Amino acid sequence: MSKITILCIEDEAEIRTLVVEELEDAGFATLQASNGREGLEMMLTKWPDIVICDITMPEMDGHQVLAEIQLNHPELSNVPFIFLTAMSDKDNMITGLQSGAADYLTKPIDFDILMAKITGCVTRIENDRKTGRAF
Repeated sequence: MSKITILCIEDEAEIRTLVVEELEDAGFATLQASNGREGLEMMLTKWPDIVICDITMPEMDGHQVLAEIQLNHPELSNVPFIFLTAMSDKDNMITGLQSGAADYLTKPIDFDILMAKITGCVTRIENDRKTGRAF
């Protein structure tokens, strides 16, 4: 089975580095983007298996990235998209989940919860690959 690749889209370099290090320590391949536009381009060219994305970023926010994928790139619309943001109020969580995000996690980052969510996504991806439903 091929290695799972996770794209981390986060404008704060320190947070992005922490997330990427945690993912790599867990055995995942990683990609990084420092803003939404760069993240979208990376999704379109590298086809990651999972995306972890901040919401409040320059050039293109996380909601705009997800909307662009959902509306104009249906071939990527099944890639699990996890928001990881400081916007912890209920209304933002509901908006994020209703927009098609697989999950919505808040900062400060609880890496145990993040890794549990990633593990759930990986299980679904691997099951889809085994049954031929891979996207």
